[in-house]
Amino acid sequence: MARKDEQDEERADLMDPARREDDAALDRALRPERLADFVGQDPVKEQLAIALESARMRGEALDHVLLCGPPGLGKTTLATILARELGSAITCTSGPVVERPGDLAGLLTNLRARNILFVDEIHRMNHVVEEYLYPAMEDFGLDIMIDRGPNARSVRLKLEPFTLVGATTRTGLLTSPLRARFGMTFRLDYYRPDELYRIVLRSAALMAIAVDEAGALEIARRSRGTPRIANRLLRRVRDYAVVKGDGCITGPLSIDALEMFLIDRQGLDEMDRRLLQIIITKFGGGPVGIDTLAVAIGEEADTLEDVYEPYLIQQGYLQRTRRGRQATRLAYEHLGVAVPPDFQSELFQG
Repeated sequence: MARKDEQDEERADLMDPARREDDAALDRALRPERLADFVGQDPVKEQLAIALESARMRGEALDHVLLCGPPGLGKTTLATILARELGSAITCTSGPVVERPGDLAGLLTNLRARNILFVDEIHRMNHVVEEYLYPAMEDFGLDIMIDRGPNARSVRLKLEPFTLVGATTRTGLLTSPLRARFGMTFRLDYYRPDELYRIVLRSAALMAIAVDEAGALEIARRSRGTPRIANRLLRRVRDYAVVKGDGCITGPLSIDALEMFLIDRQGLDEMDRRLLQIIITKFGGGPVGIDTLAVAIGEEADTLEDVYEPYLIQQGYLQRTRRGRQATRLAYEHLGVAVPPDFQSELFQG
């Protein structure tokens, strides 16, 4: 029983777009270094290319950039590409790490002209620290309080012009004053299978993994529109090919491996199907509240919202209504369950 729980947890972890410890080194090795080598997100790339060229021609710092979207779509990669394209240094941190104004002051005062400060999970930054960030972004100045009580005074430190690149998976949690100070805001969307196919082939070449077109396409099709998951599946299927085959990832071998991981042709894993099955069988297709659904599944509500729901909603299997989550007609068809005669989506009701 314990072994089965471990296997189920491993399968769920395999399709989690959040970065794991063993992903970090691989991400760096596979990360493209130039904007032209970045696959997908064409509208974002086009706008960034113009902004980069303008900044180079003017000899000024790039406007502050906010990158939004689900985890694993390339926000950190784009930040490092911006630094390389500008020939500038990049300092990376995350919102929860910058706990005190002094932490922020240390980061900002060490930046040179046109350097980039990348803040991941910027929506989790301490609000007190965030207040100090406003003048730094607008006027390249930092107001520091010296002493306390009657002797307290404010001293402004002049900063070199820099670019703040913020990344967030929860745009709605950003405060309006912070969001308004970004000159450019880009939303990264899930990737198409043909884009993921190119990413899989590129990653396989860099990792010296033998894969044919059918094998790469099968991995791309089941990667939930996320490059990080595609690279993770590529490694797992490579392991399967080494043990069960001759080391080459072919179409049939890729199918066998991914079915062993319980990942179907639409990229849904066991937890995805279980979530939809519970909504349909236990709650009549919904709507059902997220907290009730979390208890029924035995998972945290935040995990359902951040990990599973985005892809299911984007693919049309699930929808959020005024009264909770509801399975769509596509979900019934995918699970092979008869659609009730009186089925009606609340989303389209007046």
